Amino acid sequence: MFDVGETLVDETREYGTWADWLGVPRHTFSTVFGAVIATGRDYREAFQAFKPGFELSRERQARVEAGEAETYGEDDLYPDARPALGKLREMGVWVGVVGNQTVRSGRILRSLELPTDFVATSDDWVVSKPALEFFVRVVEVAPCDTEEIVYVGDRIDNDIAPAKAVGMRTAHIQRGPWGWILRDTEEVANLPDWRIKGLSELTDIVAAENG
Repeated sequence: MFDVGETLVDETREYGTWADWLGVPRHTFSTVFGAVIATGRDYREAFQAFKPGFELSRERQARVEAGEAETYGEDDLYPDARPALGKLREMGVWVGVVGNQTVRSGRILRSLELPTDFVATSDDWVVSKPALEFFVRVVEVAPCDTEEIVYVGDRIDNDIAPAKAVGMRTAHIQRGPWGWILRDTEEVANLPDWRIKGLSELTDIVAAENG
């Protein structure tokens, strides 16, 4: 089961357009965003730095109404995303995608017709990571035992830790702000079952585990 942002989708464009929406240089926004992550704070505090009182869902709706809704497409997928998903399915592995995404994002994901067996979002389920209920839903939809599920994500707090807490195995991918900034932490070193730098590594892991 795959996370979406910074696991399958490169969010460079998304955060760039948020900088534009807030009226600040993209480099400045990225720097503040990274500093917030590095100090262990909620990433939404980066938005507060530029617009006190910022509320993400309200601002998302404002962007929709202004004709500047968040979006992404095939060009925003990491180059290894589609090939890795396809290869896993060729190997007989059930492949799912679910992350903290809006209903709009879910429609985009489905329109991309990725080689997957299942796609859902937190808005679809009305529960968001890192709530354990989210990961219980993952277990419910996967056609296998809990310990046979591998949740792949870039964040320890939102992905790896809660997935482990419900009994899944995990693969932490070093990509995106969280993956790079927090790569040398004790949690990243010790909590995931596997640490990867690209999704193509998963096919070798599956082959080895399944003999």
